[in-house]
Amino acid sequence: MTVATEPFAAVDLIAAKRDKHELSDEHIDWFVDAYVRNVIAEEQMSAMAMAILLNGMSRREIVRWTNAYVNSGERMDWSRLGKATADKHSTGGVGDKITLILNPVVAACGVSVPQLSGRGLGHTGGTLDKLEAIPGWRAQLTNEEMFSVLNSVGAVICAASDTLAPADRRIYALRDVTATVESIPLISASIMSKKIAEGTGALVLDVKVGSGAFMKTVEQARELAHTMVGIGNDAGVTTRALLTAMDVPLGRTAGNALEVHEVLEVLAGGGPSDVIDLTVALAREMLDAATSQGAQPTRDPADVLNDGTAMDVWRKMISAQGGDVDAYLPLGQHSHTVVADSDGFLTRLDAFQVGVASWRLGAGRARKEDAIDMGAGVRWHAVPGEAIHAGQPLFTLHTNDEARIKNALVALSQAFSVGAADDVQQRLPLIIDRIV
Repeated sequence: MTVATEPFAAVDLIAAKRDKHELSDEHIDWFVDAYVRNVIAEEQMSAMAMAILLNGMSRREIVRWTNAYVNSGERMDWSRLGKATADKHSTGGVGDKITLILNPVVAACGVSVPQLSGRGLGHTGGTLDKLEAIPGWRAQLTNEEMFSVLNSVGAVICAASDTLAPADRRIYALRDVTATVESIPLISASIMSKKIAEGTGALVLDVKVGSGAFMKTVEQARELAHTMVGIGNDAGVTTRALLTAMDVPLGRTAGNALEVHEVLEVLAGGGPSDVIDLTVALAREMLDAATSQGAQPTRDPADVLNDGTAMDVWRKMISAQGGDVDAYLPLGQHSHTVVADSDGFLTRLDAFQVGVASWRLGAGRARKEDAIDMGAGVRWHAVPGEAIHAGQPLFTLHTNDEARIKNALVALSQAFSVGAADDVQQRLPLIIDRIV
């Protein structure tokens, strides 16, 4: 019996990237596939990830690395729907409940939205976690169930199966423990491989910028956005990106059930203006991108929010996945209110520290296996620039574990300042840039 000989040696390719050489298409295809087949050891993939972090990749290399992720598993196909499809991906932030509103809005305008979403880790929330605050709602759907919901409702949000870009799943876990998460080529490949494999025809990227985001500067975010837009378009997915602000948290709530409450407010025609404005902007981008597939949107996003049509789609979407749309949403049994010590103006509200406070209350997880307190989170009662009076509530904290409040308050104490009107910190514009 003979043992098949591998065409390359992993150590040679690691050394090539270490020495700042480009890897060929064949090198990349083999390296990712060999890792999935367990021919390449964990320490060798770790070394390659570090070499990529330090030395980067060319546009061609990133596209090929992404395609290798896609080719490691199944690729979904929605052509039998007979409708244009569009999706949105956010790079993550605090209070970012936009997906929950956006999907029914776009569906109400005539474009189907097949979305595979993820869970939160650390200070950023996850779409699936928020939806699981709704009693009965199911994140795990088979491909046929996903198609059925999409066909009947026009929008679906669910978890990705283990067969979708499995190479990315393994490499992502490795990056998390080898200090290589920050690599823009690897971030881009991770995000885009799942979206390409998902089979959507159009994609809008919401690349967050600021303290509560992964990308802290506009320059970093712009580089990431350009890279991902290029990958998507090269793969035949009409892709564009918006750079949006995450220096201040979105809306007025952070925490799973709290954010669903806010989603319902917006779908009912109310809610915070920044959440509404960003939802409408992203929806219009998705609808415009879908015209490349021949879509002719029937409504404007602002109209379907105002007249209740989007709410109708939301109720159908949640019900189709087992959720009780009329059920009570959980709220932590313990609460604490932070009040202003003096008159003045709220001069600063830091997204990262608000996210940390919500996480410490139990709304997030430190490890993937951690349980989440669906009723935990933070509500803020003012945003930068608003006048404040002594004794006025600034924050309300909720949790089912009273012992968590103390550490959450430490984070919140670093999240805000009250001072004179001239001291109000200049905020990033809600939409910073558009990249196509």
